[in-house]
Amino acid sequence: MRPMSLPPFLKTEMWVKRGSLLAAASTFAMAVALVHGVASRAAAQDLTSGFAGEVDQNQELLLESSEITYDFDNDVIVATGSVQVYYDGNTVQAHKIVFDRKTGQLTASGNVIFIESNGNVVRTSELTLSEDFADGFANALQIDTTKRTRFLAEKARREGSNVTTIENGVYTVYTKPTNPPDKPPLWRVRAEKIIHKQQEKIIRFENAAFEVYGKPIAYLPYLSMPDPSVKRKSGFLIPSGIVDDKLGYGVTVPYYWALSPHYDLTTTLTPLTKQGLFGDVQYRQRFRAGQVSFSAAGLFQSQPSQFTTSRADERWRGAVNSTASFRLSKDWTLGWNVTYKSDRQFFQDYSMASFGGGDPSQIYFEGRNERNLLSVRAYAFQISQEDFENSDFDADGFSPVGSSLQDKQPLVLPVIDYDYVFSDPILAGELALAANFTSLTRDETDAFSIDGGTTPRFRGVDGTFSRLSMQGDWRRTFIDPLGQTFTPFAYMRGDLFFLASPDADVTALAGESFVGRAMPAVGLEYRYPIIATFQGGNQVFEPIAQIVARPNEQRIGELPNDDAQSIVFDTTTLFDYDKFSGFDRAEGGTRLNVGLNYKLQLNSGYYLSGLFGRSYQLAGENSYAVPDILGATEDSGLASDLSDYVGSLYLDTQYGVKVGAQARFDKDDFSVNRLQAQASAIYGPVVSSLAYAFLGEQPDVGIDDPREEILGAASLRLQENWRVFGSMRYDIENSNIVQDGLGIGYDDEGFSLSVSFAEDRSRNDGDTVNRTLYFRIGLRTIGNTQVSSGALN
Repeated sequence: MRPMSLPPFLKTEMWVKRGSLLAAASTFAMAVALVHGVASRAAAQDLTSGFAGEVDQNQELLLESSEITYDFDNDVIVATGSVQVYYDGNTVQAHKIVFDRKTGQLTASGNVIFIESNGNVVRTSELTLSEDFADGFANALQIDTTKRTRFLAEKARREGSNVTTIENGVYTVYTKPTNPPDKPPLWRVRAEKIIHKQQEKIIRFENAAFEVYGKPIAYLPYLSMPDPSVKRKSGFLIPSGIVDDKLGYGVTVPYYWALSPHYDLTTTLTPLTKQGLFGDVQYRQRFRAGQVSFSAAGLFQSQPSQFTTSRADERWRGAVNSTASFRLSKDWTLGWNVTYKSDRQFFQDYSMASFGGGDPSQIYFEGRNERNLLSVRAYAFQISQEDFENSDFDADGFSPVGSSLQDKQPLVLPVIDYDYVFSDPILAGELALAANFTSLTRDETDAFSIDGGTTPRFRGVDGTFSRLSMQGDWRRTFIDPLGQTFTPFAYMRGDLFFLASPDADVTALAGESFVGRAMPAVGLEYRYPIIATFQGGNQVFEPIAQIVARPNEQRIGELPNDDAQSIVFDTTTLFDYDKFSGFDRAEGGTRLNVGLNYKLQLNSGYYLSGLFGRSYQLAGENSYAVPDILGATEDSGLASDLSDYVGSLYLDTQYGVKVGAQARFDKDDFSVNRLQAQASAIYGPVVSSLAYAFLGEQPDVGIDDPREEILGAASLRLQENWRVFGSMRYDIENSNIVQDGLGIGYDDEGFSLSVSFAEDRSRNDGDTVNRTLYFRIGLRTIGNTQVSSGALN
C-alpha cells in the first residue's frame, strides 16, 4: 500500500469539476431520498430539492478536510477529520468519507450532517450508497425540515433507483429545539414499514399507528398517499362530525378529485340520522387569466316537520353558488359571486355547506389605474330574516311592515361608478370628476308609519327607480409663512331622476317622467397646527374651520331615497362637504363646520388624539330639518341651526392597550345622544376586548326607546399552551343576554384543540335560544377536524 497523506495541521481544499469526489456530495443528497415519503404530502414537499439526480452535476464541488488519503493498491479514497463538502448550495459535514472505486461504494460516517439548499437538515451516523445511487442503505436517519416537521427512520434501503423501504419510520412535528431529545412529541405517526415507489409516485404505510404522548390511540393497517412530487392527488379528506337536534347525528365525508392540473372537484356526503343524505359538490377551474367555481348543496329531507320557518319544512332544500374573477387585462377585471338558496334559513340550518350565503349576489366589471376608476356592478339580495307581525307600525294602504320582506328587497341593476382625477393642475389646483348611475327595481313598496297609519314613511317604492349623478370637485391648498393652511374648494353636481311605479304618487314624480336637480357649491377650509414640544414628547393643537356656501336643496321630500337613509353625524363626517351617505340626497344651504384637533405624542410611545366640534347652519334651508319620504334626518343631530356636539378620542399606549370612542352630545344639555367605544388590551396572559354602544331614541323613524349594548371577549392563558376564552353580548336597555360563549383550548406549533359552548338569542327561526357545542382538533401538516352540535335546544 502506498498511502498519500497531508500533515493534520494543514487544511486541504480540492476543487472537482466531475468525477469520483462528486459522489460525496450527491451521496448525502440521497439521504433525503431514502425518507422523503414518511408522512404528509404538504410537509414532504419540502424534501424534494435534495433528491439524488436533482443536483446539477455540472457545478463545481469544494471539499475541505484535515486529511485526505489515497490507497493506490486498493483504489480507495479516504477523507477524514472535519470533512466538509460544498456543492450546488448544499453543505455536508462528516468525520469520514470513504470511496471504494473497485466496488463503486461510498460511505460517510461519524456525525453526518447534510444541510440542503432549502434549509432542511439531515442527520445520520452512517450512510452507504452505490456509485450510481441505485442502491443505498442508512441507519438512524433524522430529517428536520424548514416547516418544523421531523422524519425518523431506524433503517432505510433503496433498490433499483425506484423503491425506497423504511423500517420503523416515524413522522412528527416539533415545537422547540430545546425539548429533551428523549421526550416523546405530543403526537406522531409510526409505521412498521414505509414503501415509496417513485415511478408510481405512491407512498404506502404498513401497520401504522397514530400516537399521542408516545401511546398509540388509533391503528391504521393500511394508509397510502401521493409522493412529494405530486402536487394534487385524488383521495379522501379528513371528515368532521355533526350533532344537531333537528338534523340528528352525522359525519361529513369529503373526497377530492384531482381531474387535471387546472381543474378539480370536491364531493362531500353527509349522512344525517334525522334528515337523510346531505350532498355538497364544488368544482374549481383555473385559467391563465383567472378562476371560476361552481358549487351546489342540498338534500331531500326525511323529517321536514322538524323546521318551522318559511319553506324550511319542504322536502327539497338546497343552494347553488358560482364565483369567478378574471383579469381581462392589466387594469380590467370581470367577476361574480352569485348564490341562490331554496329558503331563507337554509345556511343557518345546514351550516356544513361548503359555501355561505351571507353576502349579496353580485356581478362586477371593473377597471382601475392610478387616477381612474370605472366600476359596473349588479346586486341581488336574498334575505335570511323571516316575515313577522307588528301592526303598530303598519301604514294605511300598504302591506304590513313585517310581511313580504323578500319582495321589498330591490334588484340593483346596474350601479355604475366613474372617478377621474386630472394629472395636471387645473387653475393651480386639483380637479376630480365623479359620476354614478343607479337603477333598482322592487316588487313591493316598503312603507311604515309612526302615528297609527295616517302618515306613511317609505324605505323604498315599488317599480323601477333610476338616477344619474355627475359631480366635479376642485380644490387648492395654500400655506402661509405662519403655517396656516387655506384650502379653497368648489364643486358642481347635477342629478337626473326617473321613477316608474304604481305608487309613484308618494313622490313628486307622479306626473313627471324625469326630474332634474343641480347643486353648485363653493367653500374654504382653514387649519392652523400649533406644535408645542416639551421634554418627553410633543403636542399639536389644530383649530379647523370650514364654510360651504350653496343654494337650498331642491325638492326635499319629493324624491325617492334609497342610498342616503343612514345619517351618522360624528367626527368622521364633521368636515364632509355633504354629510349624506349617498347620492339620493344633496345637502344645501350655507354651513359652517368648526372643530379643535389635538394630538399628544410621548417619547415613551404613548399616543393620544382627539377631535371636538360642531356644525352651524348659517343661511338657507337646512336639508336635515325638512323630512324626505323616509324622515330619517330629524334625529340626526343636524336638524337645528346649531348642531349637536361631536367628539372622538383615541389612545394607544404602545404596550398592548388601545382605546377609541366616538360620541354625539345634545346641543342643549350636553347629554349623550350617541356613543360608541371600544378597547383592547394585552396584559400578561390576558387578551381582552370590550365594545359599548348607545343610540338614543329616534321617534321620527319609530324608535321610541334608546338602545344600549355591551360586548366583551377575553382569553386567559393558563399555562404555556392552555387557554380559556369567552364572550358575551348584553342588551342593557332590555336586561337581556343576546349572545354568550365559553371555551377552553390548547395550542402549540403542531397541535390545537378547543371545546366551546355558545348561546344565541338573536335568530328569528322560531327558537327562543340556539345552543351550540363545538369541538375542534387540528394537527399541523395533516389537517383539521371538528364536531358541531348545531342547536341543543
